Amino acid sequence: MKKVILFALCACISLGAGAAKKNGKKKKSKEPIEVVDTVCIDTFSYHFGRANSNGLKNFLAQRMGVDTTYVAEFLQGFEQVGLTEADKRMKARLAGIEIRQQVEEQVYPGASKQVNDSTDVLNKALFVKGFREGFSGENATISMDSTQQLVKKQMEYYHKVNMEKKFGANRIEGEEFLKANAKKDSVKTTPSGLQYKVLTMGTGEVPTKESKVKVNYEGHLINGTEFDSSYKRNKPVTFPVSGVIPGWTEALCMMPVGSKWMLYVPQELAYKDREQAKIPPFSCLIFTVELLEIEK
Repeated sequence: MKKVILFALCACISLGAGAAKKNGKKKKSKEPIEVVDTVCIDTFSYHFGRANSNGLKNFLAQRMGVDTTYVAEFLQGFEQVGLTEADKRMKARLAGIEIRQQVEEQVYPGASKQVNDSTDVLNKALFVKGFREGFSGENATISMDSTQQLVKKQMEYYHKVNMEKKFGANRIEGEEFLKANAKKDSVKTTPSGLQYKVLTMGTGEVPTKESKVKVNYEGHLINGTEFDSSYKRNKPVTFPVSGVIPGWTEALCMMPVGSKWMLYVPQELAYKDREQAKIPPFSCLIFTVELLEIEK
């Protein structure tokens, strides 16, 4: 669009009344001043406002859900200054209609998917009733805090059921693997269920939970799939002993510096039902861990 420079609106305004002065001398213009046709400020004001209305109908329809066939009603409201009590009541009612639509189309489906992503197990009518009465305060037999705690506890239960249904086989395979592994002469089992095999026993200091250590390691699933290796990156890692999975923390607090152990970590001492990168939920993990030093 051609750049428009307004030099005068209704009246002729001189932008260079006299020449600009610097140190008492006239400054010559290096570029010619562009002269354009202008309109009076009233005409400009009208058309500027008109231009800003462009796209309003789409905004009303798409963002505010207004039926734009009711132009007269919209204009009546546009001309009105302030809201009457009747208007306020109607605004609240319209908000209720809009929120009910959102509950039906968004909130309820989202909540239902949280409980079970394949089957609708919630009672929709009671969900909507609970939503309504939670807002209104009607029939409040328990506090909102109690309701929130009930929902939290039930959601934890559903999560556990769903994870067991999807990934419970991993847990069972891990338990069977550890049961058989515990019978090997070279494998030791701690009271927590952690299993380990000493490949090299170091002679250095033993870390505490407050220590920061440098290690080399590699990790596998029980099916042999490797999911991580500092050896392949050719870069040992440093971390707080208390900042890793419980199985590692326990093992490191038994390993003298210079040790290299095999760890067999039950899922409850690893990531439990959390999916971690290439590690599926409920996975028993096998690590080779080499304790290089305790950082001071």
